Amino acid sequence: MKDQNFNFVNSLFRYERQKTATVQVGEVKVGGEYPIRLQSMTDTDTNDTDATVEQIIRIIKAGADFVRMAVQGLREAENLKSIRAELDKRGYAAIPLVADIHFSPQAAETAIKYVKKVRINPGNFYDPRAKFQKVDYTDDEYRDELAGIEERFIPFLKACAERGTALRIGANHGSLSDRIMSRYGDTPAGIVESVMEFLRICKKVEFHNVVISIKASNTRLMVYTVRLMNYRMRLEGMNYPFHIGVTEAGEGEDGRIKSAVGSGTLLADGIGDTIRVSLTEDPANEIGFARKLVDIFKGRENHAPISAPMISQTNPFEYERRSNRPVGDIGGKKAVVVIASLNNYTLEEVRSLNTGMEPDYYYDGKRIFNKAGRAFPILSLEDYLFNDMYTNQERFIRASKPEYDALKAENPEIVEKLKNERKAIVIMESDNLNSFAELRAFFMELDAHICKNPVILHRSYREDNYEDLLIEASTDLGGLLIDGYGDGILLSNQGTIGYNELKDLSFGLLQASRMRVTRTEFVSCPGCGRTLFELQGTLAEVKKHFRHLNHLKIGVMGCVVNGPGEMGDVDYGYVGSGPGHINLYKGQKLVKRHVPSERAVDELKKLMMEYGDWYEPTLSR
Repeated sequence: MKDQNFNFVNSLFRYERQKTATVQVGEVKVGGEYPIRLQSMTDTDTNDTDATVEQIIRIIKAGADFVRMAVQGLREAENLKSIRAELDKRGYAAIPLVADIHFSPQAAETAIKYVKKVRINPGNFYDPRAKFQKVDYTDDEYRDELAGIEERFIPFLKACAERGTALRIGANHGSLSDRIMSRYGDTPAGIVESVMEFLRICKKVEFHNVVISIKASNTRLMVYTVRLMNYRMRLEGMNYPFHIGVTEAGEGEDGRIKSAVGSGTLLADGIGDTIRVSLTEDPANEIGFARKLVDIFKGRENHAPISAPMISQTNPFEYERRSNRPVGDIGGKKAVVVIASLNNYTLEEVRSLNTGMEPDYYYDGKRIFNKAGRAFPILSLEDYLFNDMYTNQERFIRASKPEYDALKAENPEIVEKLKNERKAIVIMESDNLNSFAELRAFFMELDAHICKNPVILHRSYREDNYEDLLIEASTDLGGLLIDGYGDGILLSNQGTIGYNELKDLSFGLLQASRMRVTRTEFVSCPGCGRTLFELQGTLAEVKKHFRHLNHLKIGVMGCVVNGPGEMGDVDYGYVGSGPGHINLYKGQKLVKRHVPSERAVDELKKLMMEYGDWYEPTLSR
């Protein structure tokens, strides 16, 4: 059963790479039957030829297929010639370069002489970013603006076609025009329409060497918008390849979890032809993680079949948490719980080991314990139906979809028992190679029968490498959480990974998917040639002072070109405004201009105090 209104991919229950058009980026082909391509972006000054070339070579040696550079204006665009020549001289003539353009069609027109692909932002390429100077457009005024864009864009497309230069039309959350904002607001529909306006022109003149992207630091928003973009393209007969990535993901473990949850959700549905993992670190670091993230899906098309004879599909384009009846402290509108695997420790031993957030419950393989030490039984699905000694008591039912399907085939009364249940919580499991799809099918099956039981998502692994475990858990469970599925999370692992790492990863997955916020969220860009201060050190300094404010989202952005818009929904922003100076924001509102960088952290603290958001680290909240 398929609801055609939600037909954003061919199947929700069978993994397959989406078939897209093939785009030529120099000697590298993107889309079609070709592998998912990896890329990064330099953070050097594009006018500094030697530094940029050295960094490009490091990124290529790390495994990138091509490299992007920030091109702020004509000076940087002209210096691409020197960068290209130096790379050719050093034996890297086959490596395609990509120019990243904002606000400057003239720079793009120059850049296409020297690079194989140009990225433009439809929100600010011909339009300025929304300033709400005009908030009401008549239909005629709207059409007139579109006609003006077409008049300017078509000659640029012809120039790209003549030179064989590919184009990426890349929209970002927070950088839309007044025209789009007037009709759609800063919504997935608005972001999609900003891209579609340009794609329709490309299609009209039969320029098809196009890649598209839609990015946000909010993983939910990014996933919903890319899905909607794919759906809209399918409706209009387009199949351009996707560049995917979570923008301003941050650094370290948080940045990796966020990227794996956001991009992994799309990859799990077969969407994505080239990827960039945006980390506030050395750009070369992005490639190894991106490679692991892409490789996790190799061979997944061979997964065991997933049955879905009856489904209730949620809206894949906007968030709504799955409706269910709470049992005790789990389900309903209560916070999603973390159940920590004891990993062969006793409950008393673990309490002395706990660092950071304490889990809500504990699991020893046979029972669930609350913080007070009260034990709750775990039943098999068959015992629940035939041998339940705990009726009217809070208890857990362990089940996978194949077990449920087999039992239901012989004993259809299981549906009615679950439907009428008020005291049982389902621990939903899967060992399918495509566990994401199998668990999704299980939720849809329960919802189709109006079974309102709360559900704990349980995945068991055998990993000794923490980053591998992070990627597996993020790609298995991240998409479910983004879609509002799950009232708790339980990760268990037979390997050398410690108790606290496993528990903290559970909290990290909930944070990255926006299902439960338990620590300060830092939204930070990876840096590029526009960055106006030393980004990595500054981020560390900001984290040191504000990481205890776990009710806040704080943006640390390198420049004013993208920073204000791409911070999205942060509470406070710290944005480079010029060499040695910072602009401070409350939300999207600029409140302090050109603060000397040596005073910026103190001024940000004062700003938080003014708005009642500051408290000392020693105080609990």
